[in-house]
Amino acid sequence: MKLIIPGRLPGLNDITDAARRNRYESAAMKKEYTELVAWCVKRARLPHLQRVDMVITWYEPNQKRDKDNIMAGQKFIWDGLVMAGVLSNDGWKQIGDITHRFRIDKYNPRVEVELIEVKAS
Repeated sequence: MKLIIPGRLPGLNDITDAARRNRYESAAMKKEYTELVAWCVKRARLPHLQRVDMVITWYEPNQKRDKDNIMAGQKFIWDGLVMAGVLSNDGWKQIGDITHRFRIDKYNPRVEVELIEVKAS
């Protein structure tokens, strides 16, 4: 199952700067991007899953942001999956392995999240 989120999610520097400026600004950022992801999840009509492995491919327009900065956006992805009801929580029991990939797409920056259901053993 694949989820596509258009554009870029805020990176760690964006999140940190917002929190330093004003706690309400960082809360508004979290709400905005969590809701964006939840909307994308609902549009993709993903089913409820008990446990998943994830492959997250970050398509950036250029190489200006460091990879560790970019990856901080995964918090919005997890919270959006929970908000949309695909996952019941974003803890160890629901999220297994996570693989990050980084690509450049100057004309179509986005985040692609492949959800791989993990069956209980």
